[in-house]
Amino acid sequence: MKRFAIGNAEAGGPALLVIAGPCVVEDADMCLRVAETLLAACRKRGLPYVFKASYRKANRSSGRSFAGPPMAEALEVLARVKRTLGVPVLTDVHEVTEVAAAAEVADVLQIPAFLCRQTALLEAAGASGRAVNVKKGQFLAPADMHNAADKVVGAGGTRVMLTERGTTFGYGDLVVDMRSFVIMRETGWPVLYDATHSLQRPGGTETGGDRRFAFPLLRAAVACGVDGVFFEAHPDPARALSDAATQLPLDQAEAFLDAACRARTAATEESLG
Repeated sequence: MKRFAIGNAEAGGPALLVIAGPCVVEDADMCLRVAETLLAACRKRGLPYVFKASYRKANRSSGRSFAGPPMAEALEVLARVKRTLGVPVLTDVHEVTEVAAAAEVADVLQIPAFLCRQTALLEAAGASGRAVNVKKGQFLAPADMHNAADKVVGAGGTRVMLTERGTTFGYGDLVVDMRSFVIMRETGWPVLYDATHSLQRPGGTETGGDRRFAFPLLRAAVACGVDGVFFEAHPDPARALSDAATQLPLDQAEAFLDAACRARTAATEESLG
């Protein structure tokens, strides 16, 4: 498995990489509160941490849904989190024209799941010099994600992560195929599990979801050998401006990380046994 640095964090190393934060930038105070809480929780457990928040949400169920503040304002919030806490930062990019500005702030550029086949976007992210996290499309077989990684590498990218976030199952539901983690790790790149987007129930005027499956699916994914976990957390999910149904309450984050660590330990002991 390839190992590489993301600021002061490491992907593909012996410790689970944690990428977590709110779904979207709402305001600086909230982002700082979430990042500070998650950073402290990860440090307590010896886990590398990357803060995530989208500066813009291009994929919305309704045109009336909150899509984020103005780009410059949102990127400045991410930069402030990075300066204040010294944590690496991840954010999404949706178009080639966004890559340069996002790369000035972010340590990781993320390709959203619905855009994981967009060659020009993958190549622009790969050429940016930043690490690239590609979400697996809900419509895509895990074995096909090697194409996405190859596009990033072909453009000069040297640090790639692949993230499972569920597969479309009929209309308005997602399932997580645990074989996906094994298959995507065969690319040699670190593989993460998106523990909250996998809970979504897309459709209607607002994407729903079922948060009760967060802990059991997390334990299963970590037991399958993922290299990191990705999740969204909010101080008050019911009032979140995006993904209110699936973001993890911030006060549950420590228990969530403990569950991940226990599953990792058990899986490691089993493989050694």
